Amino acid sequence: MTSSVPADVLGRRILCDTEYATVRYAGSVPPTTGIWLGVEWDNPQRGKHNGSHEGVQYFKCGHPTGGSFIRPNKANFGVDFLTAVKNRYGLNDEQDVECEKENALVIGKKTVELVGFDSIIEQQSQLNKLLDISVRECAVSHAGQKEEISRTCPNIRSINLSKNLLPSWEKVTDIGCQVQNLESLDLSENKMKFPSDSASITCTLGKLRVLAINRTGVTWAEVLLYAPGWPALEELYLASNDITVLERPINVLQTLKLLDLSNNQLIDGSQLQLIAYLPRLEQLILSNTGISSIHFPDGGFGCKTKMFPLLQRLAVDDNKISQWSFINELDKLQCLQSLHCQNNPLMGTEKSPETVRQLIIAKIGQLKVLNKSEIFPDERKGAELDYRKMFGNDWITAGGNQNPDKNRPNEEFLAAHPRYQLLCLKYGAPEEGELKRQQPFLLKNQLLTLTIKCPDKPDQKPIEKKLPDSMTIQKVKGLLYRLLKIPGSELKLSYESPKMEGKEIELENDLKPLQFYSIENGDTMLVRW
Repeated sequence: MTSSVPADVLGRRILCDTEYATVRYAGSVPPTTGIWLGVEWDNPQRGKHNGSHEGVQYFKCGHPTGGSFIRPNKANFGVDFLTAVKNRYGLNDEQDVECEKENALVIGKKTVELVGFDSIIEQQSQLNKLLDISVRECAVSHAGQKEEISRTCPNIRSINLSKNLLPSWEKVTDIGCQVQNLESLDLSENKMKFPSDSASITCTLGKLRVLAINRTGVTWAEVLLYAPGWPALEELYLASNDITVLERPINVLQTLKLLDLSNNQLIDGSQLQLIAYLPRLEQLILSNTGISSIHFPDGGFGCKTKMFPLLQRLAVDDNKISQWSFINELDKLQCLQSLHCQNNPLMGTEKSPETVRQLIIAKIGQLKVLNKSEIFPDERKGAELDYRKMFGNDWITAGGNQNPDKNRPNEEFLAAHPRYQLLCLKYGAPEEGELKRQQPFLLKNQLLTLTIKCPDKPDQKPIEKKLPDSMTIQKVKGLLYRLLKIPGSELKLSYESPKMEGKEIELENDLKPLQFYSIENGDTMLVRW
């Protein structure tokens, strides 16, 4: 703390006790004497007013109770980067350093955080051996003496500068430009002022691959303005920045593989088309962005889009998605393999979460992971067979037909079920008899009459058996062990249906019921061991 006021005090970031603020005013506040700092708190609940006192407006705040006046000696204006590093890691020549515990470095009676290398004492004994540095919440406000960082810490690869007192992007580049091999930089939770024109951006971080600027107040326009200084950037984290409008990147961010826009309330899903041609983007995080729809106009029913050409992983959790058309559009993406979509209204539109999951799997053909759960081949097969049956009557009503020459479902059906025709080619078109609705809640209508055959045992006669459609594959196997008097061997089950001649469908998941695989009366179960 200091009673003096820096010459560049306006706009400086300060720490007062445990609260962060920005200096908006420095001077007298009559009728009191002495110098006061007018500050705008990050937490408006900490303040008392909007920057005015006894009818005089000394500064402006974004919140009516976000402002206060404090004395300069209450303000911590921060330290330079190297001072913070030495304080964090205890790297001072005069101190007596000893290693007391496996994961703690003790200097006298003070325990400090370790860098995390195997030979920790040797690598911390000299600053020039540090590779990964974290000075989070260490009140860093500036670089310090010119070129001192590059002389003292020439081997730094990664820096965590989150939640410090950096007032502007200029102060960041003063540090970053001295670290020639910088690959990862975290600036999150620094409320910084960003340049308004490219002329003031003079530093290029040529090796930077990972950049986090969450909760900094940066806009997308500012990101594009600085992006020429990150020619090798692969991961960009922009969460919680109140970004509402996107612009198309022109000759920047072309190496980006991951983009996190979570917790930014985008105006609408059409904004995404503006970033759809990032050529190397593989992962896009859009959690809690307020989107409810998405559309790829260049792709028709059952066709792929040229947008997001390499996108493999997409997160749209905690949004306003309520229509299946959103999921249908995702099937147009060429490479999508993983989808996170929990906590959306769509998840409550069906009888159970399991039904929603099966519908999503059936609608997105190349998906391999849904909500962090792997999709195994048997689950996909069961989901697609159920989907084919569930909407079979709608398909016939819309003009679908087993005869390819007469198979012309209308556009309304194709828009609602873009993959249905493909599933008919894969498993065969459903027959009208297959689609007759069973009477619910009657046990006799829930029993399946199946023929059980052992194709590898010609001496074993076929057996006809009635089984509940809710019976799991595991319980069926237990029954067959007893029925066929099979020794302790691993059973392999499959079934054939007269409605799908030439196709044998494996029953691979022991936990699924028979109805999961769309087995019906008259089908044949094949048993091998």
